[in-house]
Amino acid sequence: MATPPALSSRIPGFYELCSRERMRIAAQFSELSLEEEQSLHHYGALNPELTDTFIENAIGTFSLPLGVATNFIINKVEFLIPMAVEESSVLAAASHGAKLARAGGGFVTSSSEPIMTGQIQLKFLAGNPPSDEELTALKPYLLAYANRGQDRLLARHGGAKDLSWYFIAEISSLVLQLQINTGDAMGANIVNTMCEKVSVRLKELFPSCELGLRILTNLTTSRIARASCRVPAAAFNNTNFSGDEVIDRIVDAWKFAWYDVYRATTHNKGVMNGIDPVLIATGNDWRAVEAGAHAYSCRDGHYRPMTLWSKGSDGALYGSLEIPLAVGTVGGVTKLHPSAQAALKLLGRPNAQQLAEIICAVGLAQNLSALRALASEGIQQGHMALHQKNIALLATHREQTNVEPVRQLRHQGFLH
Repeated sequence: MATPPALSSRIPGFYELCSRERMRIAAQFSELSLEEEQSLHHYGALNPELTDTFIENAIGTFSLPLGVATNFIINKVEFLIPMAVEESSVLAAASHGAKLARAGGGFVTSSSEPIMTGQIQLKFLAGNPPSDEELTALKPYLLAYANRGQDRLLARHGGAKDLSWYFIAEISSLVLQLQINTGDAMGANIVNTMCEKVSVRLKELFPSCELGLRILTNLTTSRIARASCRVPAAAFNNTNFSGDEVIDRIVDAWKFAWYDVYRATTHNKGVMNGIDPVLIATGNDWRAVEAGAHAYSCRDGHYRPMTLWSKGSDGALYGSLEIPLAVGTVGGVTKLHPSAQAALKLLGRPNAQQLAEIICAVGLAQNLSALRALASEGIQQGHMALHQKNIALLATHREQTNVEPVRQLRHQGFLH
């Protein structure tokens, strides 16, 4: 529907209004019914004050289904996994993948320290950048300078740990990378604050430079989580194929993704199908993890599948996943959102490294389940069985409002 000419989206002071008034204006702007307005203006586990803390111009909250994936054993510990997602097959797939891995003892995980990377760009449009020798001599001083005033972080064994650099000739830029242990926080604010601080001192040390960007990178190659599993062939036996055949077909499907970017893209979407819902349920930044994971998949110059799958000499299937995974269990939404706090308790109150390892295992389980389906009955059989409920619900809704869309669905073969 076209917006009436008298209405404008230019609303000075909109952010200063209470959420109820914002909702009233938005409803009037788009001619929402009272029912439509009420479907937007609600708060679930939150309240107007918390919602205003999380985002600007809040009018309510948007609910996602929250479920629990079962069957997980991670490092010999049993887990129930909270997952917030709207796709019907995700929880079933994660649980089935975990059940398969369970036959081989479950998942084994590990992770590196929670090291985030901040970048400081110095542009040398006139004059020469400092030499490696100069920067090496300055390194201890700059690290100590970055850590000034960070007593609480240092007390938890965090803080700036290393400094490296490289030069990009095409943009005449010296890029310094500050490696910071952020503890149990995801750490974006800590990293950005330190980069801003150090950049001012660098400008004083090298007055001929021009300050460029000072910000973290979400390609956190120093903050890696790993998960692996072994699935015996017998776990894959079914009426159509032997377990040995299924493993061969899984490895072939993985090879397709390794050599074909179109297949790799959907393969990796399946991995993130498992990872993103746990990130959302625990109040973590799924967009940052997505960006880093996909960039990491290109580290050899080609976009590759995130997982590795092979057949061992014992005939079992071996799988592994290694991705950058920057998550937190303190600070921000994770600390303030009551549902996120409850989800973390459901996971046994892990620290940031443990949470990253759990999430990595879920991504591997999700991919295992998808590959098994592709290698045997096909992905649609299980997916569509669950999706059929959505179609039936859609049909019921539309029959109450308009019979023509239902006729179209039947004509296209979706309804019988």
